[in-house]
Amino acid sequence: MATMADVARSAGVSVATVSHVLNDTRPVLPRTRQAVLDAVEELGYTPNTLARSLVTSRTRSIGLAVSAISNPYFTEILQGVEASALEHGYGLLIADPHDDPGHERKVVRLLHERRVDGVIVAPSAEPRDLVAYLTRHRVPAVFLDRVVGAPQDADAPPFDQVCAESAEPTALLAGHLAELGHRRIGLVAGRPGLSTTSERITGYRHGLAAAGLPFDERLLVHGDSEAAGGARATAELLSLAVPPTALVTANNAMTIGALRALRDRGLSVPGDLALCCFDDFAWADLFAPRLTAVAQPSRDIGARAVQLLLERLAAPDRSARTVRLHCTYVHRTSCGCPEQTVEAHERTLP
Repeated sequence: MATMADVARSAGVSVATVSHVLNDTRPVLPRTRQAVLDAVEELGYTPNTLARSLVTSRTRSIGLAVSAISNPYFTEILQGVEASALEHGYGLLIADPHDDPGHERKVVRLLHERRVDGVIVAPSAEPRDLVAYLTRHRVPAVFLDRVVGAPQDADAPPFDQVCAESAEPTALLAGHLAELGHRRIGLVAGRPGLSTTSERITGYRHGLAAAGLPFDERLLVHGDSEAAGGARATAELLSLAVPPTALVTANNAMTIGALRALRDRGLSVPGDLALCCFDDFAWADLFAPRLTAVAQPSRDIGARAVQLLLERLAAPDRSARTVRLHCTYVHRTSCGCPEQTVEAHERTLP
């Protein structure tokens, strides 16, 4: 097995120079760097990451804690995190907190004990213990998808955060349904306590207000961000004495649940009930009708989270930042618009 000394001899440089090239610990002339990389390739040298971590106190690994890894939205975030981490020479350890505050703290602690250089977390609705642990142990961390306060808030945790805009896109969906003549527009909202839930409720109410429609609390039911909850919430809305004629679902899992509830009652979309959803997914264009949706930049969220974490590792004392990325409105036919009038396609939201 080739050693670092073998690489140094083959490249005609010192062992220290090989170390600087492989660990990015000091600038090296491009010609010298290439000679080292060529020698590594030729000899099949594999760095001893354990030994390197003992010297540098870094493992070049990132911990990722996101719930519902089977959810296409989080799967795409995972792909964005993984691609960006690998691009920068970092490995990835993954855990699922199941949106449970106790389990969340446990899995983050386990990732920390594996000596990851930092963690990326989609926090639960009650992240107090998580924040306390990360703060006490000074773990470099980035929150994604759900935010916990904002940097200017006195009680906000000192962590970077990245997510998509939620309020304005939801207002657009509610407003579009109002433009189509609907006056009773329901919302299947997510799990209470999540920032995404409160922001999408705010957007829904703003969309109604802009259309001159009153807010009716009976038309807002929480589906707890899950398919089963979405089905239950939709059934509750349909059981009202005067049910909604249109529906906004606040994530892709609840959209599936809503469609299941409508199918079980023999109702069609958009014939019996118009539907717009927050979160697009790969097969949304294959439904009949095709789903009008807001698409989140999920891979970009994952990649940006890695970027923020690496910047934090390079400058531990810099001020925390909250980054919001733009969504895309994908106009299809589940809202009730005829196929021939649907915009040819996607529009980035401001």
